[in-house]
Amino acid sequence: MKGIRALCLWLLLLFASGASAQLVEKVLDIFNEDTLGTVVTQKSDTDSLHLLKIKEDLETSRLNEANLRMEIEQMKLKYDAADSLKLAKQRLRIDSLRRMTPGIPVIVEGDTLYYLFAKRGGHTPQQRAEMNAAAITELGKRFNLQPDSVYIESSDIVTDLMYGNKVLSSFTDQDGLWEGCSRDQLAAAKRKVIVDKLKVMKDEHSLWQLGKRILYFILVIIGQFLLFKLTTWLFNKLKVRIQRLKDTKLRPISIQDYELLDTQKQVNLLVFLASLLRYAVMLLQLILTVPLLFAIFPQTKDLAYKLFSYIWDPIKSIFLGIVEYIPNLFTIFVIWLAVKYLVRLVRYLASEIQSERLKIGGFYADWAMPTFHIVRFLLYAFMIAMIYPYLPGSKSGVFQGISVFVGLIVSLGSSTVIGNIIAGLVITYMRPFKLGDRIKLNDTTGNVIEKTPLVTRIRTPKNEVVTIPNSFIMSSHTVNFSQSARDYGLIIHSEVSVGYDIPWRKTHQLLVEAALNTPGVVDDPRPFVLETSLQDYYPVYQVNAYIKDANQLAQVYSDLHQNIQDRFNEEGIEIMSPHYIATRDGSETTIPKDDLRGKKSFSN
Repeated sequence: MKGIRALCLWLLLLFASGASAQLVEKVLDIFNEDTLGTVVTQKSDTDSLHLLKIKEDLETSRLNEANLRMEIEQMKLKYDAADSLKLAKQRLRIDSLRRMTPGIPVIVEGDTLYYLFAKRGGHTPQQRAEMNAAAITELGKRFNLQPDSVYIESSDIVTDLMYGNKVLSSFTDQDGLWEGCSRDQLAAAKRKVIVDKLKVMKDEHSLWQLGKRILYFILVIIGQFLLFKLTTWLFNKLKVRIQRLKDTKLRPISIQDYELLDTQKQVNLLVFLASLLRYAVMLLQLILTVPLLFAIFPQTKDLAYKLFSYIWDPIKSIFLGIVEYIPNLFTIFVIWLAVKYLVRLVRYLASEIQSERLKIGGFYADWAMPTFHIVRFLLYAFMIAMIYPYLPGSKSGVFQGISVFVGLIVSLGSSTVIGNIIAGLVITYMRPFKLGDRIKLNDTTGNVIEKTPLVTRIRTPKNEVVTIPNSFIMSSHTVNFSQSARDYGLIIHSEVSVGYDIPWRKTHQLLVEAALNTPGVVDDPRPFVLETSLQDYYPVYQVNAYIKDANQLAQVYSDLHQNIQDRFNEEGIEIMSPHYIATRDGSETTIPKDDLRGKKSFSN
């Protein structure tokens, strides 16, 4: 734009100069003609008029020239004003952009030298910064570098920083506007920065510095070797001391009668842990030494920082995470402490109810502990629900996805388990039996030895342990002998048949006496006899007696049957069971030869 405006001004001046030259030539021609006229002819009045006309034309031309010059000056002022206005607008725009545009840094070996904001020659600020950094870095590694040889070279549109024939950096008017100065001032300021950096780089890349770095490298390796030797020596010392502990301070670790760890196993375990500690210390030494080796040389310093960041960043993040997690940890501790003492309170109340020191109407003592387990489970579930939002990672999608997956697996695979648990709860509060009760479940009779949320175990009189799922118990009928024996007295019964020739009163008497003589049978309520049927050849009598201990049911039945035989044999009465037909043609009776009746008469 400045070149176009200069060209227009030059053309206008050229036009004005041409008009003046034509006017002068015309005046000279007139004067020449007039001179010749005066020589050849005499002056006349017409010549005077012609001269007057020429003077008037000359004044008019002078006036036109003055007006033209004035217009040119006005146009020049107008163009200057436009340039100033445009420059002011550019400054305002750059000032507004500077607040939002940080600029692209020119970084050389970790140091930021200056920033670039504007484009140049089709290159973005990023590309310009990379090229400048590469040029300065390459120059700084020369052994024959002379930093003060950097000079400034200016042209109409750009100012360059040069070293020999190599351009280090270029600055335009736009760069000057971004920095608030002219491009020459900007170049001079940046030259000082670059020269200072080149001096530092010259010192760093000198042969003396290289020798020192090689020496440091060797010293670090030797130091690491000595540390490895020291670590191994300390480990051997520790291993010897551990071996000595076998016969001095170590004692076998036992759980009840089982010896979990003897002294030799403890020594082996301690040696193994010491070995792990040794390798961990050596690994830590390597982790610290390798970045240190890389940091000695400038070419690998960035790699050293990166390796160190791989170590430090996780440690830093873990430490910061722990510090930031302390308030949540305190909240979790308060919730856990409150639930813990609440569970203790519920346990105390349950133990008081179970021991019947505390009685609540309609709440049985055997409900106490099952209810405590249910309440404890609900309290812990509530505690987990309260703590869950404070757990680390609870808001992450992975954590939530795993929780949903585990819940889905549990819900799909535990339908039978849940059914047994619910059945166990229902059985607990239905109270069909207690631990130790003699029950009959379908065809299984025995004592209840264990009740769990999933199954119930019964031991039969033959010491067979039968495991029954709680859901099966819910769908079957259960006979509880022990509860009847405790509350009312369990009635046992047995049937005998005798001939019609024996009076029924006599039979009743003998059966009642046999029942009363049976251990375990109570006399209040008194045993009684029922005649259940009158068969073709004999009547059937049923003796009924009360017992209070259902666990002795099989023994009581055995003793009752023995006493019935003894009493009937004493009285010489045949028991018509099992069925048979006896003819009275002199055949012997079914009474045993060694019956008690003969012994009784002999004794008498």
